[in-house]
Amino acid sequence: MKPNNPAFPSADHDHNSCVSNALKNAEAYCLQQGLRLTKLRHQVLELIWANHQPVGAYELLEQLTQKGRRAAPPTVYRALDFLMENGLVHRISSRNAYVGCSHTGHDHTAQFLICETCGQVAELDDARIGSVIAKDADQLGFTVAQWTLEISGICDQCNQGTADE
Repeated sequence: MKPNNPAFPSADHDHNSCVSNALKNAEAYCLQQGLRLTKLRHQVLELIWANHQPVGAYELLEQLTQKGRRAAPPTVYRALDFLMENGLVHRISSRNAYVGCSHTGHDHTAQFLICETCGQVAELDDARIGSVIAKDADQLGFTVAQWTLEISGICDQCNQGTADE
């Protein structure tokens, strides 16, 4: 029996609550840290959390424009830089896109499971993986500055969809 992993939300999960909780956590974190979560930064974060798929900067720009917000690419990139620097979003390099961080305010090295079929991303935070990489890097005399582990595959929902065919 497979474990029920909430990292890949079920089709019937309350996504509005998901987004609302993420924004509340970000607002509380910024307040606690004395950071300014400007209206644009908030809007960008909300758009990123709008679904569980990575979203690119130009897609964010297009969505902001559709919502009546005039923003230039550098403005969106500055908002993304702020959100990344403060651990509110992660960049998925393989997709050149961004996802919300589900571990706000918690220093961690994230690992991502990326579904090749539906595009959803699940964030893991397994310290054992980070410690193995840090130990092995140290043995090689390598200083890790930053890392993100991205693993492609097929999520359970998509696996079940292909099993029915």
